[in-house]
This record gives sequence, C-alpha cells and structure tokens, in this order.
Amino acid sequence: MKDSREIILEPILTEKALRLKDEGNQYFFKVDANANKIEIKSAFAKRFSVKVKSVRVMNVKGKPRQRFVRRGRVAGFTSGYKKAIITLEPGQTLDFMENI
Repeated sequence: MKDSREIILEPILTEKALRLKDEGNQYFFKVDANANKIEIKSAFAKRFSVKVKSVRVMNVKGKPRQRFVRRGRVAGFTSGYKKAIITLEPGQTLDFMENI
C-alpha cells in the first residue's frame, strides 16, 4: 500500500468546501487518481489521527483552455484530478483546518 502522503495530495478550499466543513463536518481533498475509498479512508485516519465516517470520491475532468501564440491559437486541457469528500465522526475535527 502507498504512503498516506502519496494518497492525500492537498486540501480543496472553495466556498462550498468551507461551508460544508462548518455545517456537516466534511472535508474536501485532492487524492491520487488510482486510490480507492478504502485506501483513502485508512490513509486519512492514519495521517490525521481521526475517525472517518464515510468517503465519497469523484473524478473531476479537465477544463478546455486555449492560448494565443505567434502562429495562432493553441487548444488544450487543464489536468483532471480525483476529489474525495471525507466525513468525520461527530466530535472529530481537523486542527489545521479550524483557522481557515
């Protein structure tokens, strides 16, 4: 199994994520694209020493982008990623997310 630092990549800090953190004790993270729910749950519990109630995952597709160069327009896509919504047991919190 991979190390927890390889599975959980970075937190996602959007308005919706901050609202659900306060209302529903849910946290959003970018995770490794090949990780499954079981690996994410165990890595999160091990890394942050909390009890995880549930994990939901989704694949986010890259957005189309275009840029203009000397010879014309170049089209491409941003990179896609996998997003995990992690719900903690009641009474559990993440200390580093409380000040945000």
